[in-house]
Amino acid sequence: MTAEVSAPPGVILAGGLARRMGGGDKALREIGGRPILARVIARLAPQCGGLALSANGDPQRFAPFGLPVIADGVANHPGPLAGILAGLDWAAANRPHARWIVSAPGDCPFLPRDLVARLRAALHSEGAELAVAASKGQSHPVIGLWSVALREALGRALAVEGLRKVDAWTGRYRVATVEWPAEPFDPFFNANTLDDLAEAERLAALEDRI
Repeated sequence: MTAEVSAPPGVILAGGLARRMGGGDKALREIGGRPILARVIARLAPQCGGLALSANGDPQRFAPFGLPVIADGVANHPGPLAGILAGLDWAAANRPHARWIVSAPGDCPFLPRDLVARLRAALHSEGAELAVAASKGQSHPVIGLWSVALREALGRALAVEGLRKVDAWTGRYRVATVEWPAEPFDPFFNANTLDDLAEAERLAALEDRI
């Protein structure tokens, strides 16, 4: 078994703009003195066979993290599906033995440490084609396990059909949904507003005490 099979590469979707925080990159905002993106990397790196960042614009702003930065291959920045497609294309070119990639947004600082293991287990036990995370009964479709074999189909859906919604894409396939407990806090909490940043500071302090 190759390392790529045992640990799929991960793609962090770091292109979100912090419009509700006054602009800039959400993933570069700090919690507890560390960029949110640094916390995401720390959570995912031990679970993955390498990481890449999906982001448009000047890649140099992410240089301190030492990861490859991949831009959308679809025009007009159509959203997270384009980032997932870019990740699939990157894996096909750079991780030829990889059958899957894991995706996660760059503004989720408390991702579960068993994310990849549980997604993979559910995928195989349920005979599914995709696996996504959930909490509080709500699916989080950008946090999931994606088949590299589906990249051409996803490319057509984006470029030809104009598909934009992630759940519209996942709805075409057999999906394993894996639920995580939301106590003592939701591991898929993401920071969208200044209030969320304040809450993230509180949760980070709470986590340090657990």
